Amino acid sequence: MKSGIKIGKLFGIEIHLDWSWLLIFVLVTWNLSSLFGQFHEDWSTALRWGIALIASLSFFASVLAHELAHSITARMQGMQVRSITLFLFGGVSNLQRNPPSPKAEFLITIVGPLTSFALGFVLTALSTVSIASLGSEMPITGEVLGRFGPVVTVLVWLGSVNIILGVFNLIPGFPLDGGRILRSVLWAITDDLRRATRWAAGVGQLVAWAMIFAAVSMAFGAEVPFFGTGLANGLWLGFIGWFLNSASVQSYQQVVLEDVLDGVTVEKLMRKDPPTVSPAHSIDSLVHEYVMGTDDHAFPVVEDGRLAGMVTLEDIRKVPREEWPRTTVKMVMTPAAELESVSPEGEAEEALRKIRERDVRQLPVMRDGELVGLIRRRDFVRWMQLSGH
Repeated sequence: MKSGIKIGKLFGIEIHLDWSWLLIFVLVTWNLSSLFGQFHEDWSTALRWGIALIASLSFFASVLAHELAHSITARMQGMQVRSITLFLFGGVSNLQRNPPSPKAEFLITIVGPLTSFALGFVLTALSTVSIASLGSEMPITGEVLGRFGPVVTVLVWLGSVNIILGVFNLIPGFPLDGGRILRSVLWAITDDLRRATRWAAGVGQLVAWAMIFAAVSMAFGAEVPFFGTGLANGLWLGFIGWFLNSASVQSYQQVVLEDVLDGVTVEKLMRKDPPTVSPAHSIDSLVHEYVMGTDDHAFPVVEDGRLAGMVTLEDIRKVPREEWPRTTVKMVMTPAAELESVSPEGEAEEALRKIRERDVRQLPVMRDGELVGLIRRRDFVRWMQLSGH
């Protein structure tokens, strides 16, 4: 199962909320309630929290618009995009594979920041018009903002934060948009996606470590432009740096893996003729006759020569120990109709994508409705090791 919450579809693209999004949503709402309270001391607690909630939801709608721009452009470039996930630091469009060319990557990437800038400028213009209609010609400061109502307050904040979002994404730290733009340029120059990714990821790591160093300096009282100073601000900047460093490394590893798997079929990686169990087996016999004698994490369930489902260690753990003798495999297995499968002639890269999307350890390999093997996460790791990576 995918982690997080599916909230709907837009343009045929599934929208998901990662669990980490809930944390940042609460923090943003909390901070905005405090911020608006500083500017509007006359607002009631209910009004302050209500406007903060609306502003937070509007901000994440802006992030979603940013990611939709990426996804729609990717589709125009002939790529498949099944979902967008909003998480702790923003959002990500889940592209099925790397862009087909440097030009495609540049176009897919640049529309995100441009969308944020467009939203920022439009919202800022609306707030300016609203302020002018109220008869104020003073620059927008905290003192001036305190004179206006909820709508103008939200417009001013949302306009500025979208511009900041656009600028932040242009930082040349892969896999941020700026890093992807850098990769598209390096890719065009070198005609080598892996080399371009390695260089862009290296820049991303340098940017990440610069953030971490700045965060440590802030904790000791240094003043960093825009981020300020202090332990709390430093923790946020350091957390962003750590996340960016991890994402840079993982993104490069992903490209290397795709390169290693290029042209490789499932049949070359899969485990042939895996041990199977009957749906009538008890959990107790499954554990003692199969699980304890192997290092397998899942077992195909076969009935009358056909795949009936899959039972995993996770399924077993859900059953209390005293219930094992009275619980059958059929009662806890995942039915075949709910399983994703691949063919032995299919691409190994596509099988890995399905494993990640389903968040499982393995997939059954089927030919003409018959089980011929399993392909597992560990099979990809072994292939990488044998390939010298």
